[in-house]
Order: sequence, then C-alpha cells, then structure tokens
Amino acid sequence: MAQLALSIERFPIAGTFTIARGSKTEAVVVEARLTHNGATGRGECVPYARYGETVEGVAAAIAALGPDIATGLDREALQYRLPPGAARNALDCAFWDLEAKLSGMRVEERAGLAALHPLTTAFTLSLDTPEAMAQAAAAATAAGRPLLKLKLGAPGDRARLRAIRAAAPEARLIVDANEGWSPADLPVLLDTCAAVGVELVEQPLPAADDRMLARIERAVPVCADESVHDRAGLATLRERYDAVNIKLDKAGGFTEALALAEAAEGLGFGVMVGCMLASSLAMAPALLVAQRAQVVDLDGPLLLARDRTPGLRYEGAVVYPPEPELWG
Repeated sequence: MAQLALSIERFPIAGTFTIARGSKTEAVVVEARLTHNGATGRGECVPYARYGETVEGVAAAIAALGPDIATGLDREALQYRLPPGAARNALDCAFWDLEAKLSGMRVEERAGLAALHPLTTAFTLSLDTPEAMAQAAAAATAAGRPLLKLKLGAPGDRARLRAIRAAAPEARLIVDANEGWSPADLPVLLDTCAAVGVELVEQPLPAADDRMLARIERAVPVCADESVHDRAGLATLRERYDAVNIKLDKAGGFTEALALAEAAEGLGFGVMVGCMLASSLAMAPALLVAQRAQVVDLDGPLLLARDRTPGLRYEGAVVYPPEPELWG
C-alpha cells in the first residue's frame, strides 16, 4: 500500500528540438511519487502525441489509480490495469524505486542484473539545414561526443548526410527518420547512408507502411522504433527490421522493457535503448536496460537547458549509473 502524488513539470530545451513531425522548445513530463513507511519512489514519463497521449490524459490515468494503490495495487497488478504507454511507465518506475528504498537493495539487485557500468550515449542533432547540421556535428565531436544521432526525414536528407560526414569524418553516425521517408526514396537514401558510413537507420518508413522492408536488401541495418512498443507483435517484425529501439514510455515501464529486451534478443534482434526528451529521472531506469544494448541513446538531459538535481553524471558522451538519491 502506498500514497500516490503526481506533478506536471516543464524543462526548457537548450534551443529548439526539431524532428520530421515538428519542433518543440520544452520537455513536458509527468512525475509519479509513491510513498510508504517514510520512503518515496519516483517515476517520470513523457506523454507523446504520436501515440495519442496528452499530458492531461496521462496525468488523469495515473491519478485514477490512486485509491487502488492506497488499498494494495502493486507493480505486478499494474501491468494488467494500464496498457503499455507513458502512464504505466511512470507508475512502474515509481514502484521499482519505492521497492528498492524500502528493501535497501538497488533495483539492479532486485531485478537480477549484473553490476552496472558507465555507457557511451549517442548525441542527437536536431533536423535542420545541411549547413547547420554540419556545424552542429563538428561542435559535438569537438566536445567529445563520438556517436551522433541524426534527425532526418525531410527533403534534402542526402545533402545533410554528405555535409555531416564531411564536417565530422571520424564520428560514428546513426540516423532517425521518424517515419519521414517514402518507399520510393528509401533505396537511394539507404545507399547514401551506407556510402557515408551510417551504422543504423531508425524507422525510415511509417509504422503502418513498413512491409516493404522485408522485400528489399537493406544496405544499412534498420531499427524499429514507432513500429515496436512492447512484446506484442514483436515476432511479426523480424523480417522487416534488424534491431528494435526500446523506450520505457512505449513499453510501459522498466518491467516490460526488461522483458522486451530479452524477447528481442531471443528472436535475433539487435537492441537499442532510447528515450524521449526528459530529465535524468526518466533516463535512470532506461540506463539499467541499456546495459545489454548495442546502441544507447539516453541523451535527453544533454538537450535540456537544465536537468533535475541530483541528476545523472555525464562526462562527454559517457553516462554513469544513477545514485540512489535520483532513482533505484
């Protein structure tokens, strides 16, 4: 039994963040807090309009479970009360944090995970002109960020790719088209990605129109993002994608994200762990899942004008495991 509280918080972005679907200047998150016997567990989620979520709707879905949580609804039962998505993520992570604090054991111990290690995260370049993205790539690599994630999905992407590679010849590159490419343009864009040394392309086609991926030779490995949420339907994607991007806000929490990673590995997928634009509180549980990932994209706090205090420790592109004061 625990008492639920929640809040809506806003974190300004350092500049403007643009992807194929639009731009934003702040990250709006919902924080859930569960308190029991003097301990408080926290979880943070990002409601995402692409999946039909609103901040108000997610907050209401969380608040509606307050009476049930007070009378004994636990983390296991939560998995059946809410669908995969942001609301369940915030509560699931808050339950894990609360359990850790009440037991005196870290979450990784309770989950049966190995000791945690620092990880190298990608650093995201917002969609812009080829010249602006090239400048941003040069600045990012100079700042010690060797793995760049390029937001693409608009006319001129081939020019962007070539300009970025010229500006950052040593950088490792991954691409996220956010469903912004068309089937007609896909082969030439993948060929350009291969020519400039891109290592992975996320969600090139709309999730509802990605069957073509099973019929073409992929010049670069392709990763499902919008096409995969939780374990449901994972097997049907095997012929279309080489990897899956696991995000706790899509999966519905740390519990399902761990299970999804194991299931994906069992089917032969590569694993990427990504994030929405959010604070260190949202990154912390994802960092535990990311210990088994081949690609880590947990740079949300690096894109904000300010983070939570305490937050995760970032040194260049290296992010360190969370301290108990933050989560887990």
